[in-house]
Amino acid sequence: MLLCKPSLSLITPCTLPKTLTLKPTKKPSLTITNSITTNNERKPISAFEARVSLVFALASQTSSLSQRLLMDLATETAKYVFPKRFESQNLEEALMAVPDLETVKFKVLSRRGQYEIREAESYFIAETTMPGRTGFDLNGASRSFNVLAEYLFGKNTKRETMEMTTPVITRKTQSDGEKMEMTTPVISKKLEDQDKWQMSFVMPSKYGANLPLPKDPSVRIKEVPKKVVAVVAFSGFVTDEEVKQRELKLRDALKGDRQFRVKEGASVEVAQYNPPFTLPFTRRNEIALEVERKEE
Repeated sequence: MLLCKPSLSLITPCTLPKTLTLKPTKKPSLTITNSITTNNERKPISAFEARVSLVFALASQTSSLSQRLLMDLATETAKYVFPKRFESQNLEEALMAVPDLETVKFKVLSRRGQYEIREAESYFIAETTMPGRTGFDLNGASRSFNVLAEYLFGKNTKRETMEMTTPVITRKTQSDGEKMEMTTPVISKKLEDQDKWQMSFVMPSKYGANLPLPKDPSVRIKEVPKKVVAVVAFSGFVTDEEVKQRELKLRDALKGDRQFRVKEGASVEVAQYNPPFTLPFTRRNEIALEVERKEE
């Protein structure tokens, strides 16, 4: 009898879990369900609100793009506002300044009174034949420049915009010579027997031989080999007559050089480093002739 009573008292408390299981668990369950239902309910957006949201999104995107464009513009402008200078041999050269753009790499081998001897590294150019009979008439030069600029700024197979380099080179050469000298954005060269000039842009070095192909068939891509040149710098605007006179003076001066002589068949190249709006006395122009060492 004593054993039965405790067993009955043990059975009675076993009903307590029913109370714990049913009441406390159902209430939280109902609460969670209600909160989820509330959070998933969204008010419909009116057409006006949608338009306003779109306007704000576009304005934010435009603002971000404008800031990037302004930064790019400021960077490019700084290259012209804060130019760099070459080593000068006289007062005229000391006043010259060039944009802080990529140019052909070279090292100076020696300096003379009227000129210096440079070893120029190889580089690639985009070249076109000029329509005029001279290398420096405004109409012909502008047309050729625009053709090359279109290639540089996207009229190519990759639709890629490439950076400008310096200088602009006008080149006069014989018909059987495709060599080119100096560096800079544009080159013009004359074919002696055809009375034609050719203009070329120096290509950014980062591309190497992997340049985009031009869509315009009048534009050709060429590699200019490494070479040694004699260079004379001068300021002002370039004319055909001035180039002729300075070429004659350079050839005469090289006749007295003990180490170098003008290479047979070499023709003059004119390098122009500055944009048209540059003041004449701060412009840097160079004429160059390819030279070779004299046999000892």
